[in-house]
Amino acid sequence: MTKLAISKALNSGLRAAMEGDDKVLIMGEDVGRLGGVFRITDGLQKDFGESRVIDAPLSEAGILGTAIGMTFRGYRPVLEIQFDGFVYPAYDQIVSQVAKLHFRSKGKVKMPIVIRIPFGGGIGAVEHHSESPEGQFALTAGLTVVSCSNANDAYWMIQQAIASDDPIVFMEPKRRYWEQGEVDLDSEPAPLHSSRICREGSDATLIAYGPMVKTCLESAEAAAEDGIDIEVIDLRTLSPLDLPPVFESVRRTGHAIVVHEAARTLGLGAEVSARISEECFHSLEAPVFRVTGYDLPYPPSKIEEEFLPSLDRILDAIDRSLAY
Repeated sequence: MTKLAISKALNSGLRAAMEGDDKVLIMGEDVGRLGGVFRITDGLQKDFGESRVIDAPLSEAGILGTAIGMTFRGYRPVLEIQFDGFVYPAYDQIVSQVAKLHFRSKGKVKMPIVIRIPFGGGIGAVEHHSESPEGQFALTAGLTVVSCSNANDAYWMIQQAIASDDPIVFMEPKRRYWEQGEVDLDSEPAPLHSSRICREGSDATLIAYGPMVKTCLESAEAAAEDGIDIEVIDLRTLSPLDLPPVFESVRRTGHAIVVHEAARTLGLGAEVSARISEECFHSLEAPVFRVTGYDLPYPPSKIEEEFLPSLDRILDAIDRSLAY
């Protein structure tokens, strides 16, 4: 076991992928000499050269368009979108081209592109620097969307994403970048498209992904002080969803609470809640509750703590579910 911050685990995973395949390259704004705004690509241009770690012009659409062309020549580009709110200029390229070329070509064209997006709030950023656009990509057929929540997953999932022939939107919880965790460099990693029980419990099931997993684990610890035993599931993969472990858990606990930072309406929680209701209806002892961000533009940094799902809001949802 090696202890790494999530940022360093991502850096190490990128390095391992580049060492294993010289067709893997990195492209984005300031990813080379600067090492990325969050230093995720720090040192990679120095070690692999400017032809494999490419500082791109300030054009997200151009970065995506160039990457599409690179895949036709056998490359496996890993793109960094500097902040979540900057992805929208490239949205047309992603949903109109990247997501559809494999289907349009009847399987003849592969799109092994990884689009890394630091997402979510909690860092006191200004407008366009804190968003949760994962649902917009998860509902686009042809795209795969995953999100790591800890250092071990960061290290392994980025390598698995790069090795995939499918286009993958890789959501990174930016407020967790500096948090340390144990990384097993030698173990066999879990499949990329699989959810994981990260805390076992018997009274209720908390379901989350990305930055909210830690908040849910903290909520479960707080609930345990009152004798409430909470199970926490990290979805990890948002499209496709891996829900059988969720169904199994909810059938045991009878209570489900879905937590995410994105807005409530049409968020991932709506789909997960609907699927739980369909599959576990006779096991549920209460409706599926959701704890989410609000249906409004992401607020200024001074009041973002009022917007983000908090320990208190999650505990309140647990109490309402158990009292139903």
